[in-house]
Amino acid sequence: MRHGVSGRKFDMPTNQRKALFRGLVRSLIIHEKIQTTTPRAKEVRPMAEKLITLGKKGTVHARRQALAFLPDKDVVDKLFSDVAPRYQSRPGGYTRIIKTGKRLGDGADMAVLELV
Repeated sequence: MRHGVSGRKFDMPTNQRKALFRGLVRSLIIHEKIQTTTPRAKEVRPMAEKLITLGKKGTVHARRQALAFLPDKDVVDKLFSDVAPRYQSRPGGYTRIIKTGKRLGDGADMAVLELV
């Protein structure tokens, strides 16, 4: 039994799941709005918020931690220079999930994950 085990597995291996999350967070930072399934949006949200909090710190150590999660220098530069300064006075809650209904192909619940 999975008592107290947090997180969804999405029926994929760990490295594939981590790559999916990295790609979704990267797209969220670049486009500032992504459309995905509701469970994926709910899993990606805390990761994106932690990266924005790192961006608010603005230190070299925080930048290196962000680069460890997102090994794309351009995206990390955008995070630290454009995205994070917007939320300097905000104590959290940088993202919003808006449910958009069901996907036509398979009936999956869809949602838009966007920066506030």
